[in-house]
Amino acid sequence: MPCSLYLLAMAVFAMGTSEFMLAGLLPDIASDVDVTVGTAGVLTSAFAIGMIVGAPLVAVLARNWPRRPALLGFVLVFAAAHALGAVTTSFPILFATRVVAAAANAGFLAVALTAAATLVSPDRKGRALAVLLSGTTVATIAGVPGGSVLGTTLGWRAAFWAVAALCLPAAFGILKGIPAGHGEDEVTGRPALRAELAHLARPRLILVMLLGALVNAATFASLTFLAPVVTDSAGLGEWWISVALVLFGAGSFVGVTVAGRLSDRSPGPVIAVTGPLLLIGWPALAVLANEPAALFTLVFVQGALSFALGSTLITQVLYEAAGAPTMAGSYATAALNVGAAVGPVVAAATLGTEAGALGPLWASGLLVAVALLIAFPLLTVITAGRSTEVLR
Repeated sequence: MPCSLYLLAMAVFAMGTSEFMLAGLLPDIASDVDVTVGTAGVLTSAFAIGMIVGAPLVAVLARNWPRRPALLGFVLVFAAAHALGAVTTSFPILFATRVVAAAANAGFLAVALTAAATLVSPDRKGRALAVLLSGTTVATIAGVPGGSVLGTTLGWRAAFWAVAALCLPAAFGILKGIPAGHGEDEVTGRPALRAELAHLARPRLILVMLLGALVNAATFASLTFLAPVVTDSAGLGEWWISVALVLFGAGSFVGVTVAGRLSDRSPGPVIAVTGPLLLIGWPALAVLANEPAALFTLVFVQGALSFALGSTLITQVLYEAAGAPTMAGSYATAALNVGAAVGPVVAAATLGTEAGALGPLWASGLLVAVALLIAFPLLTVITAGRSTEVLR
């Protein structure tokens, strides 16, 4: 894999840390800017919504920009939004910085996903995507717990400053690792915007985007509310929450790495194997959550299966949207973040039921079941786009 892919992954790490670490900082933020914790929680929704809306919008605006200045600009805007958030005492301004940061994140991912696919040969898109998404998985392993510790010891503003600082070496790496100007692949035979948007009418693209969103919704439904499972259901202390998050992140890193090596050549078997195992795993986690050893083992396994299946489906989005070279990344980003926005909402609705803290785990199982009911009868249709693209 080219070095430039790992430089892009560094920026994804900073952005993933920002997106996920907020949950552990909300009480301090609420107290500092004089709002309720519930109101502060809107910051999480603002980020997800900004990603959903921002991905296609920013991709349209940036489609004629050379990749290096586009990627550099998004990283610097993301850093500036966190620097402003770190110094403001106004909740509305803090809210606005999250929306701007989300739009910059969405724009970066939209361009980076497309760029990653063009930095490698046509039959290695899955591996390239795995390297790029490893930035997110490493964020869950190291960035999120690190941000939580930093916020606890030095305050939430220090965590925001740390994210801004992480963007600087990533920006330097983009300057050194991404070619300047328009590459031949960016200007030769590029379709018109209308033709790229027309791909959204293709049933197979809509199908793989829907499946990717459902699987990601299941992932975020449980990940968002993992803390009460650890403390209430398992009866463990708060510091074990970080252990659970690290294990989930480690599993996700393993899953996306292994799937990245298989999803290019064998996406059907990856889906056929990981899908049922993921479906079994969420209810099993709910049933065994009161046993710490089983809890932590299953958290690792579910992280691996979730990201293996999710990254494989998102790879299929890139293959199916190969005829929309400047918009394909935004379609993949939108699918991921629709799931990230919907999953926690579905999970939150279960907290008031008899299932209590375990409700999100059952909700995740239901979301995966829906995805598999759609996917399995159409498995050959889902993976057909990959073989067609490789033959081009």
